[in-house]
Amino acid sequence: MAVENQDSNNNEAIGDAAIVAGDAYKVVLENEFVRILELRMDPGAKTEPHGHPNMVAVMIDGGTFRFGGPHSSTTPTDLEIPSGSVSFQPADQHTTENIGGAAVHGFLIELKG
Repeated sequence: MAVENQDSNNNEAIGDAAIVAGDAYKVVLENEFVRILELRMDPGAKTEPHGHPNMVAVMIDGGTFRFGGPHSSTTPTDLEIPSGSVSFQPADQHTTENIGGAAVHGFLIELKG
């Protein structure tokens, strides 16, 4: 199911991660409660701007990420996410870049409703 998130800054549609950033995110399960995305990014890979609802992130092989807003005026944030970490992430719109030296792998459990 493709969902567009609205960017409150200019009402421009921000794309669904599985569609606009399909090289990094693949849907592995979807039902009426959750959508689970598998995340795989090689070093240097960067996604297009996209959005996620509230979610739980589970990193199998962590790394160093740069999260940026969908607009160039947004300051990027670099974040080290360790292997084996589990965290809740509120709904967000961003780009994702693997700025580390190794491939990353994880799962994002997007919450519905």
